[in-house]
Amino acid sequence: MRWNLRLTAANKGIWKASELQRSLAEHGLVISAGKMSGLWSGQPVSLKLDDLDVICVVLGCEISDLLIPEPQKVTRPGEENITRTAVGAAAPVPVVVPKRRDGRSLPPA
Repeated sequence: MRWNLRLTAANKGIWKASELQRSLAEHGLVISAGKMSGLWSGQPVSLKLDDLDVICVVLGCEISDLLIPEPQKVTRPGEENITRTAVGAAAPVPVVVPKRRDGRSLPPA
């Protein structure tokens, strides 16, 4: 998923994080400056559904305006990312995934 808060806010005439923060507080959602910075400038780590409702009310938008699906980023375990290269270009380096012989999984990287 891609977080699209900044563009959605801009479409509603809100250009600064502090403007949105004040509007959210007027609707009962008080957000710290640090969390607001994360919401405004990047991908939020976590967000309560109730908070998402308030954001949608303040911006007059739908959840689909804030969260854009990116299905092309989803791969199945064990699938290789195959990239095509132009003729004469260096071939992509294959991804090597080590496997244990006893069938157990490897620890996280």
